[in-house]
Amino acid sequence: MMRDFIAIAAACATVCVSVTAADAQQNEFPMAAPAGVDSKAREIAPAGAVNQGPFNMNTWKYGNAFTPPPGTKVWNPAKIKLLSGGKLVGGTVSSGIDPTTYCAMANAGYDFIWTEMQHANNTWDQVGKAWRTCPNAKAVPGARVPYADEFQIQHALDAGALVVVVPTIDTVEEAIAARDWTYFPPLGKRSLGGGFAFDPNMWGNVPGGYRNTINDNVVLILMIETLEGLKNADEIAKVPGVHAIFAASSDLGNFAGYKQGDPDYEREINIVHDAAIKAGVKLCGPWAWKNRPDFTCFQAGNEMAAIARGVKIELGEFADTQAKPEIGPFAARGR
Repeated sequence: MMRDFIAIAAACATVCVSVTAADAQQNEFPMAAPAGVDSKAREIAPAGAVNQGPFNMNTWKYGNAFTPPPGTKVWNPAKIKLLSGGKLVGGTVSSGIDPTTYCAMANAGYDFIWTEMQHANNTWDQVGKAWRTCPNAKAVPGARVPYADEFQIQHALDAGALVVVVPTIDTVEEAIAARDWTYFPPLGKRSLGGGFAFDPNMWGNVPGGYRNTINDNVVLILMIETLEGLKNADEIAKVPGVHAIFAASSDLGNFAGYKQGDPDYEREINIVHDAAIKAGVKLCGPWAWKNRPDFTCFQAGNEMAAIARGVKIELGEFADTQAKPEIGPFAARGR
């Protein structure tokens, strides 16, 4: 009898433990589908759900889980300056992303750093580490990505970019793709993947939180460079989420066969100008156009040009006064 009693008690304990574990699991996920059972979630919404009736992605009402707290202000100084009508100037970093060089450029007086990824052999790992070295520099990090691509744009943003420049936008579809990968839902399709941008030493501790506020703080600039881009410039500029269009001074000549000052070239630039004015977005160009009517954002020279200019200013009359040997390798330079 005693053995039977002990066996029954042990079995009861096993069952009780199993039930307790099941209850705990159920309490952890109270609305989870029962194991092995079709919950009919596609046809029937849970009680209290905002989206009732059969699931329909086209009528889905986006929730407020990522809405910025009431009264949250824009914290990106580049966006504040651009939207307030100030002249936004980006300094270019192109020849390798050495953190010391990047930080020197970022503290030199520019509004943002145009990190070159279209025509330079930099990697996003290099770029992210450079940006992270001096996240609170005067200039915010930005990048010209190679093209309107999910990989490139999301890597730029996850690394911490606050200004995204996308080149060679020829069609509205490309403009929408650039917008989609720049913004989190509901405006875009950016994936929530983490990265340096979420680090507390970068933007992880911004007021309102990075995920909830970055859509209001990122700046998106699209470049018009080709005849096809000119054809579609009016509609490209109207894509929601685009803040500025850039009249690509070099490539609008390259793709059309004219140079600045030629009537055909000037017509190209004016087409981009008119598209920006009609769409109510900002107009960008090279720093040499800082006095051209309606242009308010610019790409300045790169780090090599900045070093050369700075040294000439620093040395003044002593610049380029090197001795000129009559013999040897330095004499052959014709100095």
